[in-house]
Amino acid sequence: MSDVVVRLRGVSKSFTLHVQGARVLPVLRGIDLEIRAGDGVALVGPSGAGKSTLLRCIYGNYGVDAGGIDVRDGAGVVDVTALAPHELGDLRRRSLGYVSQFLRAIPRVPAIDVASEPLLQLGVERAQAHERVAALFERMLLPERLWQLSPTTFSGGEKQRVNLARTLSVDYPVLLLDEPTAALDATSRAQVVALLRERRAAGAALIGIYHDDEVRTQLADRFITIERGEAA
Repeated sequence: MSDVVVRLRGVSKSFTLHVQGARVLPVLRGIDLEIRAGDGVALVGPSGAGKSTLLRCIYGNYGVDAGGIDVRDGAGVVDVTALAPHELGDLRRRSLGYVSQFLRAIPRVPAIDVASEPLLQLGVERAQAHERVAALFERMLLPERLWQLSPTTFSGGEKQRVNLARTLSVDYPVLLLDEPTAALDATSRAQVVALLRERRAAGAALIGIYHDDEVRTQLADRFITIERGEAA
């Protein structure tokens, strides 16, 4: 795939609405798409068009009805749609970072441990992982008094900064971003945008959904419209 890090080949996805008589709702239809290292791509289109579904298909949260999704993994290429669960987990740990709008926080686990988990899974020593996460917390202006507390009681913006630190602690070659700055104040948002721009400048591909026009403009120079299940 040369410098292509993600390739979608005729991807289609539908959902079966069992509470509505098993009605089938088509969401994506024959999506073809290539993303290269260092690309800044914004998915745009009306609400419900399938933008988040597309990200979740790339990440492997959703299976597809047809097509394939090739992702570069080190020196090789794998098809996400053909991976066993443990293989998908390995791919995510190494190559795919995903930032959703929500943080799944475990009670009594400190924020710094929640954010360090991806590094620990890669075998990084706890002290080193904490050091890297602490630097990210500082960049994103998360008060130090919160680092040893569980994020379950945090505000939406505080939780989102923990969520972002979880992903940005690892140098993923592909970052999938579903409204990464939606809950942030203007100052924190500017810090996060700067971090994401640095990742892109270092070669990471950003594939994101951004409803904030200013954020979209700063992080993307390629816009793909998803409408009626098709990409343009």
